Amino acid sequence: MAWDPKQYLRFDEKRFRPGLELLSRIPLEQAGRVYDLGCGTGTLTNALLQRWPGAAVTGIDSSPDMLAKAEADFPDMTWIEADAATWLPESPPDVIYSNAALHWVADHPRLFPRLFASLAPGGILAVQMPGNFDAPSHRLLVETAANGSWAERLASLRTMDAVLTQERYYDLLAGDAASLDFWETTYLQVMSGKDPVLEWVRGTALRPYLDALAESERTAFEAAYAERLRAAYPERPDGHTLFPFRRFFMIASKAA
Repeated sequence: MAWDPKQYLRFDEKRFRPGLELLSRIPLEQAGRVYDLGCGTGTLTNALLQRWPGAAVTGIDSSPDMLAKAEADFPDMTWIEADAATWLPESPPDVIYSNAALHWVADHPRLFPRLFASLAPGGILAVQMPGNFDAPSHRLLVETAANGSWAERLASLRTMDAVLTQERYYDLLAGDAASLDFWETTYLQVMSGKDPVLEWVRGTALRPYLDALAESERTAFEAAYAERLRAAYPERPDGHTLFPFRRFFMIASKAA
């Protein structure tokens, strides 16, 4: 899947706020080795380095375009291209941090225990993922994909939600964790401009759909989707659009 760093960063403050809040809740004063799994453009990877200035902080991502942007903006940091589905650290880290990335990776019943087991004693797995896959923004994307000349080609993309219930993550990690902290937050995002929810998802959930379509079909697909979004997220009298966005947070601590 192709990523567009410029489009992704159009809403940088709103996209990075949950990641910064996750970082602020990590109960670790010192860290020697830290990985940002799904680091994207590297902004939050740099925040990890600011939190633990003496640590070896490494950004991991599968997108060459995102990594190129990260390396251009933060040339003194370490960036590695790898797939989160199979990646493992070379040596046990103190922190594996992931903001809005692991929902793209399948098979969480294998993924999360594997990542947690790779931590050093006393290490932390800190993860934030969207929890809004039943929201209109996502339901209407699936609906649009299922209705039109593109339906057959997009059929395999209709299942986007790899995120499990909080109870399931508890069951996966509780046996080996010293402590687990799960919570959810719904951010009421106040958006502006023309079709702001479409512009938001154009940088994330819409990407695989556009990649699968011929260039001649993309405009028609976006127009059909945008019409549904306008009905679900109407512009308010003051000209803004409200876009509620629920996110799921997890901090799993390993015994020292």
